[in-house]
Amino acid sequence: MSDSRRWRHLYVLGLTGGIATGKSTVSRILRQLGAYVIDADRVAHQVTEPGTPGFLKVVERFGDEVVTPEGTLDRKALGRIVFSDREALAGLNSIVHPLVIDEIHNMLDDLEQASAARGSRICVVLDVPLLFEAGIDGICDEIWVVAVGLEPQIRRLMERDGYSREEALSRIRAQMPLEDKIARADVVIDNSGSLDDTQQLVRGLWHELNRRLQG
Repeated sequence: MSDSRRWRHLYVLGLTGGIATGKSTVSRILRQLGAYVIDADRVAHQVTEPGTPGFLKVVERFGDEVVTPEGTLDRKALGRIVFSDREALAGLNSIVHPLVIDEIHNMLDDLEQASAARGSRICVVLDVPLLFEAGIDGICDEIWVVAVGLEPQIRRLMERDGYSREEALSRIRAQMPLEDKIARADVVIDNSGSLDDTQQLVRGLWHELNRRLQG
């Protein structure tokens, strides 16, 4: 799928899914199997740390109400604003997405240099919740989407974050429909079963991918 072979010594695997579908679980399994994973959520936190251009732009856009007494971003307060207002969400994404993409590119550049020096090719997993929305799918060679049904998704989100049903639905609806992501996936990981089921499925997919890359 990659529109560029900028990273000739890397195979870029995009990992995404809907909120509370279990993408983080799959990402953790891949790490345990030895995959190099770039976590976009972690990158997003890094580019909005206090004093960074991202932090200053977010505060300028949303005001001091999204800053904690300690001077960090109050992400819960920010979430309450953007998940009830599509325009606000688009504004936040317009600030954060370019910064995250630039940092991911920098990380891939560093990995490309290291892989080229060793004369080997490695698979890098991009763990990105908004892979398609941010346009990051364009740099991926392959995309895996983690999916569950709507009701399990709602239930998991309510149990995980303590949301009401309406709050959970508002966060699900703020993302691209899961069916649209599934339609654009190379591999769909059904995470509606047990953890053992998911581990077995991901392990098989990972070993098959590595066989393809080595062949």
